[in-house]
Amino acid sequence: MSLLTEITPFMVVIPARLASSRLPNKPLADIAGIPMVVRVAQRAQQSQASKVVVAADHLSIVQACEAHGVFAVMTREDHPSGSDRLAETCQQMGWDDSTIVVNVQGDEPLMSPDLINQVASLLNERPEASMSTAAHAIESVAEFANPNVVKVILDARQLAMYFSRAPIPWWRDGNLQGLTALPAHLPLRHIGIYGYRAGFLKKFPHLTQAPVEIIEALEQMRALWHGHKIAVHVTDQAPGPGVDTPEDLQRVRSLWSQSKMI
Repeated sequence: MSLLTEITPFMVVIPARLASSRLPNKPLADIAGIPMVVRVAQRAQQSQASKVVVAADHLSIVQACEAHGVFAVMTREDHPSGSDRLAETCQQMGWDDSTIVVNVQGDEPLMSPDLINQVASLLNERPEASMSTAAHAIESVAEFANPNVVKVILDARQLAMYFSRAPIPWWRDGNLQGLTALPAHLPLRHIGIYGYRAGFLKKFPHLTQAPVEIIEALEQMRALWHGHKIAVHVTDQAPGPGVDTPEDLQRVRSLWSQSKMI
């Protein structure tokens, strides 16, 4: 149950692509007898979203969702990114440009329903922002140095200034001998959940890719490069792990079993 009592209506879209180089048929991976994409949808349904939609690229995903009472739509197989898949979903659903849409990744079965609510609420509260997302403090040097952990720098208004796979901010004096300690002010890890307005989502795939987006392999840099603002909710609670590899899947299965979430 969310801590929020009132929230502007919003939708959740879960992009699900069958192909995965590190974990074949990832959306259909079993977690306690249920396909992972369905588990993600069930978590999202515990938020205050008005509707939860799985945007699939393969009939097998749609069928798995329908078998468990989860609404799913078929989208094109050739979308280059999840944002393109979300844009098509907005068109299919006929959502008004002002509709708030939260993108929950299809490999995040431990995503907090409260965090979904917070990301949606933040975008509603920040009309100057085209997107919203979330972050939490990094507390280990290993995580700070890991290029798979995306970092974000915020300005005084809690708007994103830059995202990077590099350890930022770089502690000039403290790291003279190499990366052995964290900066005095804890750096922030970006959490891969996004809020959009449907109108911006429809335009986003048509924006020119940013050079820095290509270098960092971070799609959100495109929005910043084109002058759009991204509001960031900083949460005290670190999110559960996502699933990219067979090892990740085993870890999530174990955590799911211990927590008995659903």
